[in-house]
Amino acid sequence: MLIAPIEIPQPFAMFPALNATLNGTSAVLLVTGRWFIVHGRWRVHRAFMIAALITSLAFLSCYVYFHAHVGSVQFAGKGWSRPLYFTILVSHTILAAAIVPLIAITLSRALRRSFQGHRMIARWTFPLWLYVSVTGVVIYLMLYRI
Repeated sequence: MLIAPIEIPQPFAMFPALNATLNGTSAVLLVTGRWFIVHGRWRVHRAFMIAALITSLAFLSCYVYFHAHVGSVQFAGKGWSRPLYFTILVSHTILAAAIVPLIAITLSRALRRSFQGHRMIARWTFPLWLYVSVTGVVIYLMLYRI
């Protein structure tokens, strides 16, 4: 069901698309970084994971800035899309909060060269971080494009 586009004040209109782009980029970087470590290319893996971290931090900065100036954006969808949207939003929000310390621990273990501990927590961090990145794009599409 198509709905009327949400009106965002002009100086901030670019942020929703920018945030979705940063989330999508982070997801691609994560998957690519994972591919490299599976194939034994740990230096390239490290570069991609650091790029994913920087991209996610850029997203977080833009997200906080946007919502500090614009506030909440209400979902205007009706029917079956409402419970679907809120299910995705709630799971995304909870996991987005949980992923921050997981990323910090995973990164710190890698930097300390505690690779066994790094791998142990990365098994949880990777899929959760990927889920948060992908659902961020889905939320954008449902909120602003569908």
